[in-house]
This record gives sequence, C-alpha cells and structure tokens, in this order.
Amino acid sequence: MKFPPEVQFLFLHRCLSLLFLNLGFQSLSCLQSRIGDRSSMEKELKEVHKVEYDAMKTSLGSLLKILPPVDFCCVYGSSLHPNNNDKSSMEDYILGVSNPQQWHSELNYENIGPVFNICYPSFVLLSTKNLKMNRDHYSSWMVPFGGAKLITKVADQIGVGVHFNPFVSWNNKMYKYGVVHMDDLVHDMLSWERFYLSGRLQKPVRIIVDNMEIENVNLVNLRAASSAALLLLPSTFTERELYAKICSLSYMGDLRMLFAEDKNKVKKIVEGQFELFRNMYKPLVEEYATKQLLRLSSSGDNQMNISQDCSLSATSSIVSSLPESITIGSREQAATCMQKVLRRRVMISSARQAVAGFITVGAVHGFRYLGKKMTKAWKSSA
Repeated sequence: MKFPPEVQFLFLHRCLSLLFLNLGFQSLSCLQSRIGDRSSMEKELKEVHKVEYDAMKTSLGSLLKILPPVDFCCVYGSSLHPNNNDKSSMEDYILGVSNPQQWHSELNYENIGPVFNICYPSFVLLSTKNLKMNRDHYSSWMVPFGGAKLITKVADQIGVGVHFNPFVSWNNKMYKYGVVHMDDLVHDMLSWERFYLSGRLQKPVRIIVDNMEIENVNLVNLRAASSAALLLLPSTFTERELYAKICSLSYMGDLRMLFAEDKNKVKKIVEGQFELFRNMYKPLVEEYATKQLLRLSSSGDNQMNISQDCSLSATSSIVSSLPESITIGSREQAATCMQKVLRRRVMISSARQAVAGFITVGAVHGFRYLGKKMTKAWKSSA
C-alpha cells in the first residue's frame, strides 16, 4: 500500500521530530514529562539538577554521576565514620528504583503508539541503562547469558531482592552498590519480612536522593527497632548500650559473624557514629519517656542513663510497635520470642544473599570480597 505524498511527508516530519527529541533528552525523568506542560518539565529538570548539585557538594553520592536515575539513594557503612581514613574501603550505596530489570537493561524504549493514525507503533529511546553505560560493573558471565532478566531473577528468587555490584572502580575510589525495587524496600521496612535492608536502615545512613519520602517511611522501622532493643535490654542501661543493641539486631544469626565479620563490629559502629545514632533515636527515646515507659538521667560523659518500666503493661505497649506478632506471657517470653524470630530471619536472609552474591559477582570477586571481610575480622581479633 502506497501512502499519498502528504502523509509520507508528515510521517517523515514526525520521525525526525522524534529523533531530535531522543537526542535532546536522554534523562528518563525529563522525557516522562514531555507530554505534560512546560512547567512540569521545568520542575523535573530542576529536580534532576538539584540531585546533581547536591551530589557534587560532597564526595558522598558522587557515583550517581555515572549511573542511570534512581528514586532513592543512600550511602552507608564506614564512609560515614567521622574519623575514617581508610582510603581502600568501599563506599556503599543502596539504590531504589521503580523497575530493576529496566534499570539494569541496556536500553529502555517506550511505545508511544501509532503516528498520525498509522497502525505501526513508534518507539522512542528514553534513556541508556546501566548495562550499556557500565557493563564492567557486572560479572562478565551474566551479561551474555541472560543480562538484566537473569540479574533480577537471581536477586529475587535466590537472594533477598537486592543485586550488588562490588569493587566498582571510579575516580580513584572503590564502590559497592545494591539495586532494589522500591516496593520491596518499603515492604521490608514496614514488615521485617526479610529483615535485610530494613536492618541496614536502622543504622545511620546519608540519604542523597529521596523521591518517594523513604526517610519518613523509615520512621516506622526506627520505632520498631528501638522497641525491639528495649525488649532485649535490662531494666537499667546507658544510651550507648541502647544504640549498640539496636545496631546488633540485624547481625543476630548472620552467618558472616561466625568467620567473616569483625567481632567488635557493633561496638566500632556505635563509637564511630554515636552522634548520628543520637540524632536518629533521641526523639523516640524522649517520646517513650513522655509516656512514662523510660526514665532518663544525665551522666558525666555527656550521655543518658536510662531505666525502663518492665511491667507487663509497659511490655505490651512496646510490643505494639513491632511488625511481628509476639506472644506476651511475660517480658522474658516476649524477649525470647523476638530473638528467635530475628535470628532465624537474619540467618536465612544472610545465607540467601551470600549465595546470590557469589552467583552474580562471580568466584573471583566473591572470594575477593570474602577475603577482605575475613582479613578485617582476623586483624580485629589479633
């Protein structure tokens, strides 16, 4: 079938317009608003520029310059320690995205429907994805054998929904980043179903990008963590002991703690980030004190001494903030039940993620990462 010259001209004009559109806008966040009004596009562009500007203001978050757009990004780990002078340590990231498979995949196209009522669909390249931009971040065997589909399948069905790329070298620094579906991230924070990223977010992090108000959602997770810690602590304890107990929750049952983690890790994290823990949890501690569940007194070393009400009614109030159903016959029974639940959950999640990690990063990087962990553990125990 031959179209009239006018239709051919319009079709060619439309194709050229789409080509220039594609060349001019490589950012997904900008192109998604192209069908909206000009103000929404300008707003989107300002948000993108704001993220880039915020990332440039500090070395934390600089890796985002070479990655596709994300909905959530936080930096965690030793890079947040004020006195961290280990230049060889990796800077750790959690990246939340709306569609991990698309984020990893080489290219992302959108079907914009028929052009001028011609029945053939038209596709526009929205953005170049991570496998195209940063192929060297991934294990060499996974890319040709399955690419983004295999990467996300291993993360979801073998691991706990997170794909990690460790030992990423850029700008004279080493990085590790984990990519997770936003729905999975939120679900774990609210339910503790896997208690993996939720446990990570109970410790200090530096949020770089937060397009979905994850910081506010995480307040539920922080409240639950403080409640679990109080349930496991004695009637009197210090502020430092509270933060140490909160920090230890995500390591209960972690198989790496048997041979591949620093036995003093919890202590070092709390000592190195004490003020960050205080900023996170002091409002909750004061809230519990207002409810007469805690009594606070100052000590000479600029921290609080804390005593708690260990009655059954106080225990019931604390347990009500937990995402798990805990049997309350007595406070001791509730604490034992909480420990068993967390220990089992952490053990399963850490084992699954370890297996998924070895599969996705390959034997060389897997043993390299394990060796680095074990070396730190041995140096600490020496």
